[in-house]
Amino acid sequence: MNIDASIAKGRAGRATDPVRRAIALRAAIEGAAPSIEMSRSLPQELRAALHGAGLFRLLLPRTFDGEEVEPATFVAVVEEIAKGDASTAWCVAQGSGCSMAAAYLEPDVARDIFGGMDAVLAWGPVGPNAKATAVEGGYRVTGTWLYASGSRHAEWLGGHSPLVDAKGERITGPDGRPAERTMLFRKRDALVKDVWQVVGLKGTGSDTYTVTDMFIPARHTFTRESADDRRETGTLYRFTTFQMFGASFAGVALGTARAALDAFMQIASTKVPMLATKPLRENSVVQSQVAVAEAKWQSSRAFLMQTLEQMWQTASRGENFSMQQRAALRLAAVHAIHQSKEVVETAYHLAGGSAIFENQAFERRLRDIHAITQQVQSQFSNFEVAGQVLLGLPSASKLI
Repeated sequence: MNIDASIAKGRAGRATDPVRRAIALRAAIEGAAPSIEMSRSLPQELRAALHGAGLFRLLLPRTFDGEEVEPATFVAVVEEIAKGDASTAWCVAQGSGCSMAAAYLEPDVARDIFGGMDAVLAWGPVGPNAKATAVEGGYRVTGTWLYASGSRHAEWLGGHSPLVDAKGERITGPDGRPAERTMLFRKRDALVKDVWQVVGLKGTGSDTYTVTDMFIPARHTFTRESADDRRETGTLYRFTTFQMFGASFAGVALGTARAALDAFMQIASTKVPMLATKPLRENSVVQSQVAVAEAKWQSSRAFLMQTLEQMWQTASRGENFSMQQRAALRLAAVHAIHQSKEVVETAYHLAGGSAIFENQAFERRLRDIHAITQQVQSQFSNFEVAGQVLLGLPSASKLI
């Protein structure tokens, strides 16, 4: 890959627009896709290029040499990366979302974790058996966590852990919900199990990890989305990590769909289907389906970006997001993901027999988009939650 220039620029390269930096790496990312699939991880040379372009530091506070970009800009970056490879984009989205932890930590702890230019923190959702008990100076933690995307190139891991008392009973917070804190520890201190034998997003290396009765100093813990723990005052940190994950995963889907549809439109001008006499683009059914797919992609992307821009304006005024805005972001993100799935499926089926070959632009993207829809923020049940808010059901406040 011709990426030495990107690495050499380092911090100086960050003077350019981050979207342009992502576009500049697209060819290298797409070229690495076969290796990414085979190794089920990002190659070291590609990781160096991503770090050299600062693409893992876009959501990191400026205090720690991050960029604190607007959410809409970040989603556009992820989208461009996904046009080359969805797994790479997913790792950037996941690693960047986790880096928002720096906004909640004591400065010296945050610098210890994120000080290196190749720093990555990875975590998965709350573990089914995870628990943390307060002890003098910190917590005793036991648990197993799944789906730690990017853990193979991370030095630190996080474990979202429900708090329990000395008897093992769950502790509830002031809002009546189960209390939880995120525990941060070095990957070398955890037992990591290679479980990532999957059909799509193969390169994310989303392995499982376990710790048993580990002591975690209180300074290496924080409560996600808690204003009490948040130390950074920048506009970006009025967004939660959950919101940024949802929006950026939609960016992965949009980029994957854009690449698949563009690839089909390129071959449609020359490919003549079996038993036909004219290229695909002269078929009226193809013309209609391409137009519908384009409308789905453009409209769902516009809805997502519009929602992010409106929320950014609210945050810039120092105001909290309304329930309707929070629901709109969840709706826009899941809608973009499902519309993108339909776009990829359209491109795949219209491409005919060409689509099943590994050297074409379709089969990997079909597998990846279906893997994306299985993630919790992508599942169809999110429409239900947004609908509850739209219908004014009071129970929805516990879900958004």
